[in-house]
Amino acid sequence: MPTEQTAFTEATRPKLTFWFEFASTYSYPSAMRIETMAREANVEIIWRPFLLGPIFKAQGWDTSPFNLMPAKGRYMWQDMARQCEQLGLPLVQPAPFPQHSLLAARIGHAGRAQPWIAEYSRAVFHAEFGEGSDISDPALLASLLLEAGADAKAVMEDAASPENKTGLRQAVEEATELGIFGAPSFTTESGELYWGNDRLADALAAAR
Repeated sequence: MPTEQTAFTEATRPKLTFWFEFASTYSYPSAMRIETMAREANVEIIWRPFLLGPIFKAQGWDTSPFNLMPAKGRYMWQDMARQCEQLGLPLVQPAPFPQHSLLAARIGHAGRAQPWIAEYSRAVFHAEFGEGSDISDPALLASLLLEAGADAKAVMEDAASPENKTGLRQAVEEATELGIFGAPSFTTESGELYWGNDRLADALAAAR
């Protein structure tokens, strides 16, 4: 008898779309554990990098709300330290915060359907929040692409193309239409929206 965990075939596995921003603190622990949790739930993850900057700007914010509200920012870093310790993840507060994530997001959008997208995304998050590296550095991102098994030169050229830049802007518009206002966010095939790293398990359950 097939169990609940094995009831879905590869073709019929439910999908959960993972909307993440490379500059987002809470996207870091989600990115580092989502595939393990998804395998256990037999759910396919669709990786969708996007940008929060335009969404924040529409609300009149010119930076992260964690910078605009110092008390909230202090709490966030304390909470991140607790969560990363529980997950065994290193945590370094990058400077500046938030990081300039445009190039990383353009690369991620260009490779969103490629087999290396998950490894590349985790590597960017680790470099940023695990090591405090500058993720706007093209040389760093090229090296992470190579480590993920991608053709770094071709991907960097694709990321810089007008079509890809337009595609990333459209991804932000799509996220806005879905009601997304922060990261990480998760959307099911039926359109349900879950926001926050602490809602990952709920989102996977809903996807099933």
